[in-house]
Amino acid sequence: MSRIGKQPVPVVKGVSVTITEDTITAKGPKGELSMNRHPLTDVVEEDGSLIVKPRNNSKPARSAYGLMRALCANMVHGVSQGFARDLEINGVGYRAEVKGDTIVFQLGYSHPIDFKLPKGISAKIEKNMLTLSGIDKALLGQIAANIRSLRPPEPYKGKGIKYKEENILRKVGKAAG
Repeated sequence: MSRIGKQPVPVVKGVSVTITEDTITAKGPKGELSMNRHPLTDVVEEDGSLIVKPRNNSKPARSAYGLMRALCANMVHGVSQGFARDLEINGVGYRAEVKGDTIVFQLGYSHPIDFKLPKGISAKIEKNMLTLSGIDKALLGQIAANIRSLRPPEPYKGKGIKYKEENILRKVGKAAG
């Protein structure tokens, strides 16, 4: 049995959760999120918290209900407080600029790169730090990974786009003869 799945998800004040036959919807001060419920799990709201249980004792059901509990917790946290992801842009001449819902990157290529942000994700840039924020944790993580893939950090000088908490293992360059 899942240790994560056994824990109830507390529903904070200002957040309302609606559970239907196949969807779970959370509304809060930051917005609204909805997801499909896994068919092998049951989700009920009791005493101001969500409880996720497997429908039967099969291996797929036991595997799925810990995941459903984590996804429900992410939804409740997202609509109440939101999520943020920080990226660091390192390199001479590497910079970014936010223009509406588009980020324009100068990353050492011969052309600028326009990256269009999806609805629900916002960006803020201070010096070389890019902060992405939104209510959907999965979408935010995917967008951060897509931006990082525009110019991944290289191991010799550390140039590129990296997560703030990421540690780049540096390599020694050629030794002068």
